[in-house]
Amino acid sequence: MQPSQLSLVDWRRQVNEMYADVRRDPDHAGAHARWRQARDRLFREHPQTPLLADDPLHETGLPYWPYDPAMRFETELLAAEPQEDRVFQAGDDGELTMKVIGRVELPDRIGGSLDVWWLHQYGGGIFLPLRDGTAGDGSYGAGRYVLDTAKGSWLGGVDDRIVLDLNFAYHASCRYNPRWICPLAPPGNTIAARIEAGERLEP
Repeated sequence: MQPSQLSLVDWRRQVNEMYADVRRDPDHAGAHARWRQARDRLFREHPQTPLLADDPLHETGLPYWPYDPAMRFETELLAAEPQEDRVFQAGDDGELTMKVIGRVELPDRIGGSLDVWWLHQYGGGIFLPLRDGTAGDGSYGAGRYVLDTAKGSWLGGVDDRIVLDLNFAYHASCRYNPRWICPLAPPGNTIAARIEAGERLEP
């Protein structure tokens, strides 16, 4: 195993620990603040940071909208219409296959639903991308990620229930660096509402 591979293992370990800390804490806003601090530290200091060397975000940290408790909710994983698997070329990660496994309805104040995907990579995992009304006007135009359990981002759930907190929506690595190629939000993960929660572009 090469040193760069060891640093990638360490990156994923720290991401898993960040989310484990969030799941343990009933103070959701406080946990979110610590998650932001830990993520800023990773982006600033870790050899696997997606930030380019001259990116001012090294100094400023990543920008977010203020924490909104109304953006946290638990929802049922519902059946979804069968779809063709999506095959995506993911650069250094090779070929990635996504299979839809269900959908979640968003609260009435947001509206719409999102497809929930299974990634056939890294042993598999739930993947929930989001492209909302802020895309290109407040957040990255290709969308953000809410969950990617193969890489550690999981807020909790049991049986057919999933905890979603859109304050934890984050930009994929390809937003910062063309070295990364990221799966984008498909049509079933696009909603009209502006989700002014989570990571944003610079004000």
